[in-house]
Amino acid sequence: MGSLRVGVVGAGIVGVTSALQVQAVYPSANVTIMADKFNEDTTSDGAAGIFRPGTSFSGPTPEMTEKWLIDSWNYYQQLLEEDCGISRISGFIFSSTSPDLVRNHLLERLVPVYRAATKEELASCPGDWRYGSYFETLLTECRKFLPWALNKVRAAGGSVVEQHVNSLTQLEGRYDVVINCAGLGAKQLVRDHKLVPIRGQVFKVRAPWVKHFYYADYDTYIIPQPDGLVTLGGSRHYDSHTTTTCAHDLAAIQERCVALLPSLEGAEVVRSWTGLRPHRDPVRVELERVGELKIIHNYGHGGYGITAGPGTSIHAVKLLRNIITGNSKL
Repeated sequence: MGSLRVGVVGAGIVGVTSALQVQAVYPSANVTIMADKFNEDTTSDGAAGIFRPGTSFSGPTPEMTEKWLIDSWNYYQQLLEEDCGISRISGFIFSSTSPDLVRNHLLERLVPVYRAATKEELASCPGDWRYGSYFETLLTECRKFLPWALNKVRAAGGSVVEQHVNSLTQLEGRYDVVINCAGLGAKQLVRDHKLVPIRGQVFKVRAPWVKHFYYADYDTYIIPQPDGLVTLGGSRHYDSHTTTTCAHDLAAIQERCVALLPSLEGAEVVRSWTGLRPHRDPVRVELERVGELKIIHNYGHGGYGITAGPGTSIHAVKLLRNIITGNSKL
């Protein structure tokens, strides 16, 4: 496979894991990542990083959705001993309104522990928490993972190129296959009208005493990192295209998080983030041919790119194998 030329468009979590997976399966392939945003400029950088799919997260079938999540979980498990920003984390989700809000059918059978919270645990945070769950999962710090992944791509002989791709057809003749991991950029790149931005805001505070994550009603979450920073969120504005930070949203997030965990009162704010999550139902991982160019789409993960990106990238490389072996319908 020394002559196989694979271009990967996008350098967020989905793009870098796609490139790494191609190199893992086809080590002699010539792999190039193309993007105009890297590391701290990507949407992935703003993510809290917890492995926790939303219950509405969807691939083309329930079986495929489950497969993606299992493959992602196993992928991260294999990296726990690497210095790449993957760590174990545990915590709680509380609700005052419904037991359904503290259950997650996509996660319960996958993580090592997912159980009902005890009365003492429900009482550990202020509020009328009638329902709760405790579970153990994984955390990915993209500020460490993305640079690590790019360096690994280069070390395996791949290239990383700063380039804005206006059209996939401009790549025809340069690559045998292009993997489109452009995220929200695919809305214009391939005219995908099913792709919708979900605007989100979070901010990080310095609070090394927080050791567990907490989720609660009204989209409130508190997620600590190993370095002592804690992500506070969140907000979800469907079909909102502005990346201007809203002071009212930040104030509301802070108020909800401090009410849930009063020790956060006065914690130093280190940085805030506003970004557009690329939501598509279902997530698109499929083959397409445009002229002579063979394309594998891998985008539309919404707020779950970190959770499902490695799994969809493994699927994308299986589609690549179908192209190579002549088993695709292209």
